[in-house]
Amino acid sequence: MTRAQTRTADAPRAALVAGDDGRQRCSWAAADAEYRRYHDEEWGTPQHDDVALFESLCLEGFQAGLSWITILKRRGHFREVFHGFDVHKVAEMAADDVERLLADERIIRNRSKIEATIGNARAALELDRPLGDLLWSFAPTPVRPRPESLGDLVTRTPESVAMSVELRRRGFRFVGPTTMHALMQSCGMLDDHVTGCWRSL
Repeated sequence: MTRAQTRTADAPRAALVAGDDGRQRCSWAAADAEYRRYHDEEWGTPQHDDVALFESLCLEGFQAGLSWITILKRRGHFREVFHGFDVHKVAEMAADDVERLLADERIIRNRSKIEATIGNARAALELDRPLGDLLWSFAPTPVRPRPESLGDLVTRTPESVAMSVELRRRGFRFVGPTTMHALMQSCGMLDDHVTGCWRSL
């Protein structure tokens, strides 16, 4: 499932929900206060900062198989243990760091995902251009129409498939097409705020 669809499973199936502030929001944002903050301040906002994009890439990988709220509520801890997602510092992490993180209950203790985060940092350092330039090269053009309903949301697109293939070719892991579609939604390469959401106005 994509990010919005993961959240939709935790919220009413209506496309929009009115908040206490009178604003209409995508219904997945009604499930939790942190979801509302994330929806209002981050989700779908174009992000071009390489550090923030690397963080998103890594956290999308950790989210695979889990709800996004599980990641959001641990994001501060992830930032702490992965050096603010400084790609150079993460790339220098070694086997003893992996073992230390496997004992840290504040994050998702999955060896494959931890090792993939370190490996992805090393892969990012091998790129022939900034990570953000590579990721944004897959943004759909022209921009896809805004979804009218939850039923219009998809789990992958040709662009997310192409991004996944290229990242895998370059040595990245936990970057499947559905995960990359969620990344594209999160970082504003797609705008999947449902029509009528205050963020879509």
